Amino acid sequence: VISESPVSLEKILTPGIAHRLGDEEEIWNAIVVGLRDYVTKNGFKSVLVGLSGGIDSALVAALAVDALGPDRVHGVGMPSKYSSEHSLSDAEQLAKNTGLGYRVVEIQSMVDAFRKEVELTGLAEENLQARVRGTTLMGLSNQDGHLVLATGNKSELACGYSTLYGDAVGGYAPIKDIYKTDVWALSRWRNSVALAAGEVPPIPENSITKEPSAELRPGQKDSDSLPEYEILDKVLMAYVDEDMGHDELIAAGFDKDLVVRVIGMVDKAEYKRRQYPPGTKVSKRAFGKDRRLPMTSSWREV
Repeated sequence: VISESPVSLEKILTPGIAHRLGDEEEIWNAIVVGLRDYVTKNGFKSVLVGLSGGIDSALVAALAVDALGPDRVHGVGMPSKYSSEHSLSDAEQLAKNTGLGYRVVEIQSMVDAFRKEVELTGLAEENLQARVRGTTLMGLSNQDGHLVLATGNKSELACGYSTLYGDAVGGYAPIKDIYKTDVWALSRWRNSVALAAGEVPPIPENSITKEPSAELRPGQKDSDSLPEYEILDKVLMAYVDEDMGHDELIAAGFDKDLVVRVIGMVDKAEYKRRQYPPGTKVSKRAFGKDRRLPMTSSWREV
């Protein structure tokens, strides 16, 4: 049917230019979209995060709440005898701030039961704690159908600072392409957005300001095993993202011993990265996507 009445034209809209997002906002939105798509399109109804009270798990939880809503995000604290009091209180505060579901599962009795049958000391004992936590998360995942989110960042993955089948377990790793210094920057940015909107900042301030620690032995700090993150990340960005070699890094002003140490850690950890869950790519050179090296090779640059 053709109308004989004159057709009214719709109002012509004047084209505009969207404002440019800041770096933190753009990265945050990309991770949120990537996480939401992965969870939804793979048929998961909820996610599970191990909450240590530290900045990495706090950031992952906040991202998950923004992506899925608090009702679909579940956190679990898994303290051992080495866990500090503020680890639990910071995790509880995060749950309160975001509204996610939270429970505590004590792991020390499980660790002790294993050690009663298999005597472990030193690093093996430390990693046992991480693996008991990983088994706990995967057990709850099986029981309740949650997708476990791994909480490792790019700095840790680069240097192999994680425990296979421990804190490396999970089905998706939202911040695997985010360096540690950017983890802090994103956390501060998200809190500032909440404050500007008159909302409660999701990430506890203590999680942002306290010294990073895996808490697998008394008094442990990340800096016991790694260079300070502010220095480490600069070397990693140059070596991984910019593909600079040993001589170029030294020419750029980095300390020779530091360069040798970092390159050695990165190259030796390739096998760990191959077994890490997938995650959102936000850099120009992500592990497993853009930077692909053999994990079996006797050649070393240094």
